[in-house]
Amino acid sequence: MNILFVGDIVGQNACRDFTAILPGLKQRYGIDVTVVNGENSADGNGITPYSADLLLSGGVDVITGGNHSFKRAEMTSLFEESSIIIRPANYGDGCAGKGFCILDLGSRSLAVINLIGTTYMQAVDNPFHCIDKILKEIDTKNILVDFHCETTSEKKALGYYLAGRVSAVVGTHTHVQTADECILENHTGYITDVGMTGVHESVLGVDKDIIIARLTTYYPQRHIYAKGRTTVNAVALEIDQKSGACRSIKRIFE
Repeated sequence: MNILFVGDIVGQNACRDFTAILPGLKQRYGIDVTVVNGENSADGNGITPYSADLLLSGGVDVITGGNHSFKRAEMTSLFEESSIIIRPANYGDGCAGKGFCILDLGSRSLAVINLIGTTYMQAVDNPFHCIDKILKEIDTKNILVDFHCETTSEKKALGYYLAGRVSAVVGTHTHVQTADECILENHTGYITDVGMTGVHESVLGVDKDIIIARLTTYYPQRHIYAKGRTTVNAVALEIDQKSGACRSIKRIFE
């Protein structure tokens, strides 16, 4: 099973640019399932039904979230209705939506789990305890975890904690791709951060002049997404569907 996981997509233009090249990526890497982090896919931050539809109609199979999942009130009902648009599981049971989904692929299945970190983030349930509970409910060995997290140490710790228990742990949130992709314990694909799919000449997807002005004057600035060439940051994962072991993890930056 070949999985394409795409790092934080920033803005609607990036959604369109990405879905335009997605067929080529699927062909090149023999992709069976495409998962993207879409919590920044709407213009002006967050995710909306419109930006979600841009991704799903463009060939995406699952959308994961993060700390901006509920930035837009109109998403609450969609989180409740959709089985393939998920938010961090450790937001708790009282939160709208689901923290994981299981794709039925005929002779095989894939679980996609979304978690959020606790360091420098919102007060949420412990992600380590949360995933222990989820893993008891899942009956497939093919398990992909999107850990939306601020610090490299928390991501690394969860990677080692889940080594041998899940197929892959991929980090999101910082919008900067790391160069530490590896396979832990000959089973679990890992990368600290997949990176960002957005305008290359920007500061984390935001117009660079706006961020420079904020950092040089300390005046509040309205964030506007940058315009220009979109860079795609992703990883291609090859998973042995019988054992759930990751056989390869390849960084994509183009």
